[in-house]
Amino acid sequence: MGTTLSAILLGVLEGLTEFLPISSTGHLILAQAFFGYDPAQWSQFNIVIQLGAILAVIVAYRKLFWATGIGVLRREAQALRFVRNILLGFLPAAVIGLFAKDAIDVMLASPTVVAIALIVGGVAILFVERTIRPRPDNGVAALSMRTALAIGLFQCLAMIPGTSRSASTILGALAMGVGRKTAAEFSFFLAVPTMLGAATVKILDEPMLLAGEATIGWGEIALGFGAAFLVALAVIRAFVAYVSRHGFAPFAWYRIVLGGGALLWLALG
Repeated sequence: MGTTLSAILLGVLEGLTEFLPISSTGHLILAQAFFGYDPAQWSQFNIVIQLGAILAVIVAYRKLFWATGIGVLRREAQALRFVRNILLGFLPAAVIGLFAKDAIDVMLASPTVVAIALIVGGVAILFVERTIRPRPDNGVAALSMRTALAIGLFQCLAMIPGTSRSASTILGALAMGVGRKTAAEFSFFLAVPTMLGAATVKILDEPMLLAGEATIGWGEIALGFGAAFLVALAVIRAFVAYVSRHGFAPFAWYRIVLGGGALLWLALG
């Protein structure tokens, strides 16, 4: 498969999976292992295309972010609570991520870790879906400080590749009594500082990127970025509408099937 087509397909894969509870990083690792790509060669590409998914959240919720910014300047209580909860949710990942970075980098090279995490996460989603009743949706600003911080601690589970940042935050929110729509949207909003922070740290560790060089061509990186942005933009709204009515169980079964299939393929390979 040509590099250009690979870049587009991986960008589409990132956009499809980043905000679903099925692990975008896990999918990229498995896809690159399946096609025999060198993870080191594509690591810079993976960093940059995640920024396309972040941009999709900003564009999709631009009116809310703008209104929140104006509200913060005017010291409006709801806007201040919204920002407070996002910062509290981001805090655990910011602290733990700095100390666990080396261990995470080791796990990122293991498709087996991804496959096992997909299965375990799928089982966890089914358990939560069947044991916790849906709650009313009151919005991110209505979350207590304790709830926002607890969800942030759950997000740290996503440092294990294949666990899924989205799945971790959503399951944490549901376990804390948050409604499905609010849980999904809090996961989106929390992605902005979390993924920007992680991408910044990774870019600072990539001297070639800082020097304007890349192991994959900048044209391919741009195509992957654009594909991730456009697909993620479509997925965000559709996902919120779907889970508000149907829940997360289909994504759990998908994870279990994919993880089981990946383990079988790795064993046979």
